[in-house]
Amino acid sequence: MSKLEEIIKYNESFVGNKDYQEYVTTKIPKKKMAILSCMDTRLTELLPKAMNIKNGDAKIIKDAGATVMHPFGGVMRSILVAVYEFGAEDVFVIGHHGCGMSNLNTKKLVDKMLDRGIKEETLSTLNNAGVNVERWLHGFESVEESIKESVKMIKDHPLLPNDVRVHGLIMSPETGELEIIINGDIKDAN
Repeated sequence: MSKLEEIIKYNESFVGNKDYQEYVTTKIPKKKMAILSCMDTRLTELLPKAMNIKNGDAKIIKDAGATVMHPFGGVMRSILVAVYEFGAEDVFVIGHHGCGMSNLNTKKLVDKMLDRGIKEETLSTLNNAGVNVERWLHGFESVEESIKESVKMIKDHPLLPNDVRVHGLIMSPETGELEIIINGDIKDAN
């Protein structure tokens, strides 16, 4: 049975048994918060539990490394929509120790692309068009510094209102312990 078939089979039972009822809520986050976190599988359930977040409490945005890579990219767009359309008053950028994006070997990643059938010409075309693939894929050396950079990019965004608090935290993917890097409740926190 393929992964898709397995999911659909389970889903039919989930819907048929009305197991969804315990998750019914609105699209407006009750706690008026947006969370940017890493896509790490260890955080899927741990992060909400460690923060006392339940279904319907927050808008959760996930990407590799919990990073805002571009001020007008998809992550920032999601944060702005969470603020203006869904009433988020706080934004939490939550990285974690042992992140796979920390010191990511992009040369090895590109080699894996080539091994999986991506053509060298494709990489050359992208590089010639101004997209340095290895630089684009690069993560960061320090989780703490990456969080600070993402918080700064969010706080300094020309479309983010001044009354939105932006916080930066690091989580332990083993215990869920949170460490405050930037407290957005403190005026001019960097």
